[in-house]
Amino acid sequence: MTSSDENAEQPWNPQRQRSANERLLLGRLRAGGAASRAQLARETGLSKPTVSSALAALEQSGLVREAGTHTPERGRAAVLYTPDPAAGYALGIDIGRGWLRVALADLDGTVVARTDVRNRARTSGSMAGLAVTTAHELVETSGVPAHKITQAVVGTPGIYDEETRRVRYAQHLPGWGRAGLFDRMREGLGVPTTVQNDANLAALGEYTYGAGAGSRLFVYIMIGTGLGMGIVSEGRLFTGAHGAAGEIGFLPWPGRRKDTLEDAISADAVVEAARAHGMTGELTAKSVFDAARAREPAAVRAVELEGERLAHAVAAVAAVLDPDLVVLGGGVGHSADLLLRTVRQTLRERTPLRPKVVPSRLGEDAVLLGAVATALDAARDLAFERR
Repeated sequence: MTSSDENAEQPWNPQRQRSANERLLLGRLRAGGAASRAQLARETGLSKPTVSSALAALEQSGLVREAGTHTPERGRAAVLYTPDPAAGYALGIDIGRGWLRVALADLDGTVVARTDVRNRARTSGSMAGLAVTTAHELVETSGVPAHKITQAVVGTPGIYDEETRRVRYAQHLPGWGRAGLFDRMREGLGVPTTVQNDANLAALGEYTYGAGAGSRLFVYIMIGTGLGMGIVSEGRLFTGAHGAAGEIGFLPWPGRRKDTLEDAISADAVVEAARAHGMTGELTAKSVFDAARAREPAAVRAVELEGERLAHAVAAVAAVLDPDLVVLGGGVGHSADLLLRTVRQTLRERTPLRPKVVPSRLGEDAVLLGAVATALDAARDLAFERR
């Protein structure tokens, strides 16, 4: 049954009408900024008495507040109203293999508190516990009343299965698919909590706050410990029939048997290529990129190889999705300045389909800000419903 069907079956009553009017005005104020009663009446088609009554109810419930006055050239000064950002808060949590990031934002989307901690957890249970503890500590130090936090969103590698309430395919977080793990996290956080794939959230974050803004269809390729992709079409996330759309790391890669695209394009692949070209010692993807910036030949060749392989992935994505923009992010993506020349040149050589390829503007904050943006949608609705 659709929501429209449900609404059609419910009889009209004054209380529902008042609620609809209040929601309409609140939506207008969020979208268009501060406005007076007269301006709201003109723009919504509601009568001035109806607008006044609805604003009074919204103000009494703490959802809107006065925002000064406006004096026109002719006429009396008018009181302006704006949504109160402190009417509710959203919690975003980014769980990665190396770092745990938590942010608290008001209903305007302003991050009012944030913390980043090293993820030194040895087990999935301790990792979940660290996320809950860190979130509570952040809220306590922020001064935000806990009851005002209306929604949390957790970003994690892998695909969250709503039916089994377990994460699948989080290969780089051992034990992360255990049954009941996220149920315990929800209980520990004490607020409505949803779980989403980190690349999907990064794509939403980049669309809302970064390079993807205004794109008709863009993809965010996350290159780090693993390889993933988020797809945003007309401002909406596309996840496929089972939530696995964008899991390009599973694509086969010509080479050793069972090799995948993730084996060819990831932090480990960069290190492997650097060793194959003669680099020695304790290596990380970051140290290889640093050496490439210093023009060390083996590192330069390893980075070029990564760019060529990445172009292969972009070409495949372009043929299937036809995006107008491809954003490179993740740990390896942070070094996109070294990759872009090779990626663009290889695309010119291999395919007539050449979407614009740019680095992430949000860097390591993409997943966290995507979690915040996603949580805000639900937080605003819940703040209104709880009034």
